[in-house]
Amino acid sequence: MELLISWLVLTFAVFVTAEALPGFHVKDFKSALFVAAIYGVLNAFLGSIIFGVLTIATLGLAYLLSFITVWFVNAIMLTLTDKLTDKLTIDSFGWALGGAFMISLMSNIGIWLLAFIF
Repeated sequence: MELLISWLVLTFAVFVTAEALPGFHVKDFKSALFVAAIYGVLNAFLGSIIFGVLTIATLGLAYLLSFITVWFVNAIMLTLTDKLTDKLTIDSFGWALGGAFMISLMSNIGIWLLAFIF
């Protein structure tokens, strides 16, 4: 049940981000469901690997600045999601960074609110 709720929160975050950012495009809410699923799977499997590689490559600096590193990794995952599906279009890596920030912020707030309410 927790996985389903996280997916729906992420879907809502993706959809709102697409509505708010002009360089971040999702066709409709159904497409946002699909994009959130792909993004979540990619982040679960590749996100921690990329974070680890960046931490090793920067001799631990990426770990010390983990907020920035996670933000950068999320932007990479969004760009990869864009390449894997035609339901998401991101105009540039800068828009991917903005989208990653907005999605992360809204997802964390959404999960926190749901945990607070229930």
